[in-house]
Amino acid sequence: MNKSQLVNMLAEEALLSSKQAEQVVNIFFDAITEGLIKEGRAELRGLGSFKVKDYAGYVGRNPKSGEPINVPPKKLPFFKVGRELKAMVDFAE
Repeated sequence: MNKSQLVNMLAEEALLSSKQAEQVVNIFFDAITEGLIKEGRAELRGLGSFKVKDYAGYVGRNPKSGEPINVPPKKLPFFKVGRELKAMVDFAE
């Protein structure tokens, strides 16, 4: 499912216009993003949790030339699936 499919499904299920449904989805995504930026985590009971993981810098290699390059430290979002979602997906087969 992609974002536009989610918007269409929400519009149908909640009897909203496509524009209203898109606003709801954008507000939801913005809230998760803001939680990750401010607190480093966002938890959705029954679905899972997002958290920010810190990765240390390292020396990598340029694939074309083979020269070493310094890769700076970074932070990336990570999603951990909740028990309920895991069980629903496993049971759906």
